[in-house]
Amino acid sequence: MKKIFYLLLCVLVFSLLSNIVLADEKQDAIKFFKKYVSSANNYDPEIIKMYSPNAKIIRQVIKPDGSLVDIETDIDTYIKQLKIGQKTAKIRKYKNSYTNITSEKVENGYKISSLRQPSGEKYKLKTYMILEKQPDGKWLIVEELMQTKVQTFLKYAKT
Repeated sequence: MKKIFYLLLCVLVFSLLSNIVLADEKQDAIKFFKKYVSSANNYDPEIIKMYSPNAKIIRQVIKPDGSLVDIETDIDTYIKQLKIGQKTAKIRKYKNSYTNITSEKVENGYKISSLRQPSGEKYKLKTYMILEKQPDGKWLIVEELMQTKVQTFLKYAKT
């Protein structure tokens, strides 16, 4: 009887500790996302280091007729575009605000979903990023999807 009691006690303690670790990781992932938002809105060049070297980047273009086109790019192309975009965004004082931020556990990390509102606009766009914690404890973006109404991204679409 004592063995069963100790076994159940061990299972209970392990379960509680696991939940605490997962809750801490979830909060860390949200904290990383908020740091990303701050870095992006302050045109910090260090934002590049927040991405995995093989991150999957998706821009989901909302066409005028309401249809969606997914444009996938490699991280090197994205970083080049990001550097150019940061320069013009800084001049225009462009920023994004994020609402409805949610976090869910996925296979290798956390998926942070939100609605993004570009400065000066009334509409909100869907976005998500999948974050993975690296062996050294650092979080990296391994996948990102952002909706956009910018039609020039369509020139990168594979037809």
